[in-house]
Amino acid sequence: MTFIDTHCHFDFPPFEGDAAASLARAAAAGVEKIIVPAIDASRFSRICALAEAHPAIYAALGLHPIAIEAHQEADLDRLEAQLAQRLRKLVAIGEIGLDLYRDDPQFDKQQRFLEAQLRLAKQYDLPVILHSRRTHDKLAQILRRHDLPRRGVVHGFAGSLQQAQAFIKLGYAIGVGGTITYERASKTRHTVAQLPLDSLLLETDAPDMPLKGFQGQPNRPERARQVWETLCTLRDESPQAITEALWRNSQRLFQLEPHFPALRD
Repeated sequence: MTFIDTHCHFDFPPFEGDAAASLARAAAAGVEKIIVPAIDASRFSRICALAEAHPAIYAALGLHPIAIEAHQEADLDRLEAQLAQRLRKLVAIGEIGLDLYRDDPQFDKQQRFLEAQLRLAKQYDLPVILHSRRTHDKLAQILRRHDLPRRGVVHGFAGSLQQAQAFIKLGYAIGVGGTITYERASKTRHTVAQLPLDSLLLETDAPDMPLKGFQGQPNRPERARQVWETLCTLRDESPQAITEALWRNSQRLFQLEPHFPALRD
């Protein structure tokens, strides 16, 4: 079984400075490709360098709503400058989106930066990697208005079945991560069990979103395999069919190379 971790912050500790060993651990678990999304403009160059240095890694560049107070208008110019280079391994704009979890979310600014980045996604014909906390309905409304040709994925989804179906109807995939390893996450587990298999992507959000049994530890890309194992217990399809669908869905959305060398450096 081979997997693609479609969302891993590999530019942060514990991976920073330990890339080769971490990629080897991922390879041993069958994780052959990793997409690394940015959170702010200061990390653009670092992520692009990782993608160039390691065959397994692909880059996504964007301005995350969780760091909204740090983003400047000039950062949008920096993002467009990177996109204009059309780097071979830059496969998405992300992580972008909306977040109402914080006390002072600066929501108007969040929406302005999101919409600017959606326009760039359309201009450069790239999919988007979307963050959404307590904002699913608003995000769906904005996505409907922008009508991106390449669509994207709502990562780390933990909303209702109806909200997931609304995103899928718009053409967006749903990111499935470690939340489903917790029995108490019954709503999310029920949702991913009911959604069309061709709408799902596998992810870890490492080093965040630790799986059950690993609380208090940094999450890691090799644990995408354990997310897959849990997903197999929740769905009716065979493990082989689930694996093939997850791989195919990821390849199609991000237009990754169909053949891939060994992950080990």
